[in-house]
Amino acid sequence: MSTTVNVPESSNVAKGKAVAVAKPGGWKKGLAIMDFILRLGGIAASLGAAATMGTSDQTLPFFTQFFQFEASYDSFTTFQFFVITMSLVAGYLVLSLPFSVVAIIRPHAAGPRLFLIILDTVFLTLATASGASAAAIVYLAHNGNQDSNWLAICNQFGDFCSQTSGAVVASFVAVIILVLLVIMSALLLKRH
Repeated sequence: MSTTVNVPESSNVAKGKAVAVAKPGGWKKGLAIMDFILRLGGIAASLGAAATMGTSDQTLPFFTQFFQFEASYDSFTTFQFFVITMSLVAGYLVLSLPFSVVAIIRPHAAGPRLFLIILDTVFLTLATASGASAAAIVYLAHNGNQDSNWLAICNQFGDFCSQTSGAVVASFVAVIILVLLVIMSALLLKRH
């Protein structure tokens, strides 16, 4: 089956000049590749956040070795929630890589992209909730709360506080990456 195209005589094709032809996929394929790269960055950020928080532990001796103060992530249920959810986010991002590869191979396929945008939104919500709750506890650890008579512990447990603060920052990097993934998926679902 042949297709006939009428070319005006004033066009570059009629004059014999080279014209760039858009490749199938075009900008959608470029965004799909960027999606894959961002997913790899999200894996690194969420795994880094979970691992940093999961290894945060500091013990201070008080008078003797038998009487000690300990600060550990598992002493706070918020930090336990943080480690679990950031691990889930990292696991999801690893499992979403094959769908991202399918989106690179078939940039106009809407099914995998719709699946990714729905799950990206769910895990964005989880990452935001765990990052925000951990940030609240880290803020209390740094500043305390005079109204509730909660004392700041970061003067004594400096290493613990720096590790937990770093984990919260890494979680917000993962949140930003997930926001970008949702926006890019929405752009890729656009028809025109």
